[in-house]
Amino acid sequence: MSRLVMKFGGTSVANIERIRNVARHVKREVDAGHEVAVVVSAMSGKTNELVAWCTEASPMHDAREYDAVVASGEQVTSGLLAIVLQGMGIQARSWQGWQIPIKTSEAHASARIEGIDGSEIIKRFKERKEVAVIAGFQGIEPKTNRITTLGRGGSDTSAVAVAAAVKADRCDIYTDVDGVYTTDPRIVPKAKRLDKIAFEDMLELASQGAKVLQVRSVELGMVHNMPIFVRSSFDKPEDIDPHANQPPGTLICSEEEIMESHVVTGIAFSKDEAQISVRQIEDKPGVAASIFGPLADANINVDMIVQNVSEDGKTTDLTFTVPAADYTRAKDTITAAKGKIGYARLDTATDVAKISVIGSGMRSHAGVAAQAFSALAGRNINIRAITTSEIKFSVLIDAAYTELAVRTLHTLYGLDQA
Repeated sequence: MSRLVMKFGGTSVANIERIRNVARHVKREVDAGHEVAVVVSAMSGKTNELVAWCTEASPMHDAREYDAVVASGEQVTSGLLAIVLQGMGIQARSWQGWQIPIKTSEAHASARIEGIDGSEIIKRFKERKEVAVIAGFQGIEPKTNRITTLGRGGSDTSAVAVAAAVKADRCDIYTDVDGVYTTDPRIVPKAKRLDKIAFEDMLELASQGAKVLQVRSVELGMVHNMPIFVRSSFDKPEDIDPHANQPPGTLICSEEEIMESHVVTGIAFSKDEAQISVRQIEDKPGVAASIFGPLADANINVDMIVQNVSEDGKTTDLTFTVPAADYTRAKDTITAAKGKIGYARLDTATDVAKISVIGSGMRSHAGVAAQAFSALAGRNINIRAITTSEIKFSVLIDAAYTELAVRTLHTLYGLDQA
């Protein structure tokens, strides 16, 4: 017998019929003798509707009341799934975040989980064979006893945190895709599903644009060494053998569990980028701080940074990227600090894309990035900026060349299916 946490996203619980399908997945694991906790998202589109209502009620609404409203979507889903499971003869009950409790920080709308007491759920596993149906995305701030939410995609984080708290053997994330692919199959039809991927590689893929998993959920999995299994909720429940070593999907695990890692694991891309170039700044100590300090104060994340020094060594150009959603704020922030920075001109671009090549195997192979630069040059794709790390490098290019660049690199590194 093993202990499983099963997480189902919004599309998997979009209506009562799909909730019944989820219940059949749960029943399959219960019948196989597993102890099961289920974490659910709100029905597809429901959170957006609730957020819109808050904004319509008042554009400058209280974040604490916002959390009280938007957390209700998961409350509905957890109750409905518990009702359906009970109708199938399965002992089940719903849990809200505050009932467990899932304790969080006090940053409403983007709280972080600080602790979970899984003892009562474990006790009910043992004494009642009871399935816990848990509302994802939410918790409680202990000082004020107010409901908090974890930010968009927070149900993935809830699931992995619950899995760690109840000492589960695995956390299964059921979604509308059947695993993690080498890149987006809609862009590259030859992309292949990975049977296994290391936590580090998945963390980079998620943070660089792959939308399969929320970044914080992968971080938690890595910290607690909790295997995460990404699989499709649309596979027929009765067609899956619950005793199989690995049904269809992708296992995210420690690098030691992967027999042979490829040089490149996958390619991620993001079109939600904006480029800002600050021209002809006096080249002196503190100039970078005068630019990035105000951006940090405005909670704007800066990604790629490139600095060029002029021939006379007196001035410098600084180019960086920010999320497209923060572009206007970033531009206004730099403009407001012009007197302190002392730049001559500000150039910006929003028609850019970031392509990231990721793989733990890069640690022991030289020239991986150089191959990409040569291949992109062969396609007449200009590189605007480059950043590198131990297991990843990213290039910034014109957005119009995104699909061509992804396909070119996917083939270059042998990721196309044989």
